Amino acid sequence: MFEKLEDVQIRLEEIVRMIGDPATAGDAGKMQKLLKEQAELQPVVEMYQKWKENRQTIADSTEMLEEEEDPEMRELLKEELNEAKDREPELEKQLQILLLPRDPNDEKNVIVELRAGAGGDEAALFASEIYRMYVRYAERRGWRTDLVSLNENGLGGFKECTFKIIGRGAYSRMKYESGVHRVQRVPETESGGRIHTSTMTVAVMPEVTDDIEIEIPEKDVRIDVMRASGNGGQCVNTTDSAVRLTHYPTGIVIYSQTEKSQIQNKAKAWALLRAKLYFMEMQERHDREAEERRSQIGTGDRSEKIRTYNFPQGRVTDHRIHLTLHKIDNIMNGDLDELIDALTAADQSAKLAESAKQAS
Repeated sequence: MFEKLEDVQIRLEEIVRMIGDPATAGDAGKMQKLLKEQAELQPVVEMYQKWKENRQTIADSTEMLEEEEDPEMRELLKEELNEAKDREPELEKQLQILLLPRDPNDEKNVIVELRAGAGGDEAALFASEIYRMYVRYAERRGWRTDLVSLNENGLGGFKECTFKIIGRGAYSRMKYESGVHRVQRVPETESGGRIHTSTMTVAVMPEVTDDIEIEIPEKDVRIDVMRASGNGGQCVNTTDSAVRLTHYPTGIVIYSQTEKSQIQNKAKAWALLRAKLYFMEMQERHDREAEERRSQIGTGDRSEKIRTYNFPQGRVTDHRIHLTLHKIDNIMNGDLDELIDALTAADQSAKLAESAKQAS
């Protein structure tokens, strides 16, 4: 079933030898590529070894059972054989998952864009809470966050917020967060105690790195420099350092004001524009791939309702996988791993089913 993995194992051994070669140590670019390939192949080879060892255990136990006459030894061999047979399907599944085509963006940093939707000030307050939820989640995983732009409503809420999450594998975890997030609760300003429903949208975009070609002709972009505006605090300064980019072909407008340096704000704005254009390309590609859009975890489109946070009942429901967790306080405090692990598992199952369908 996994015969070609012998070649993968040979390749990994070759990479290890090349990394240890003094000649390779002097070539930083080559070394980086080899280390990256090693990191990708190592888990596959390790799982393949476990699968082979388990298969060998089945073969050895079966052979010994045929020859063994002692009743106690036969019972021990039967137990060992049954345990190995029980392990085999899970080992095969894990190996198949590791062999699924990798998303080339999985290891990248991400740019996250939050926008308040229906619900006025309550939606903006919810957007600010979702921002803090993601910042705490990043902290739990040892990632850094960097605010790019912020438009507040004056009451502590966020009309719009764009920030970057910097950490290995950030996109592989955060990509499932794109879509409409809905909150159900009694607003503080509600005197009658009625539950209101508000929404906000999340867009998660992989950071565009040097391996991705996104050409933006200068004539397609207008650059405006201005004084930052807002409600005060560290994010606002009094020099003409804020930068606004207007991309004529798409109508995208980028505003960056969080740095005191115009150069830094301009760099942030260009990075965000590149990410948005790449994200649009990805969405267009997904639109053309009908099977992917029918996957279990949804399309990632910002118009798709993905999750409801019901505060009176203390529950969070992810509608794509029909999962409800009664731990809203923990989730709002950044404890997202159970949700994201379930979404990852659903995505992998859908891809495995599609792979099996194509193979049959």
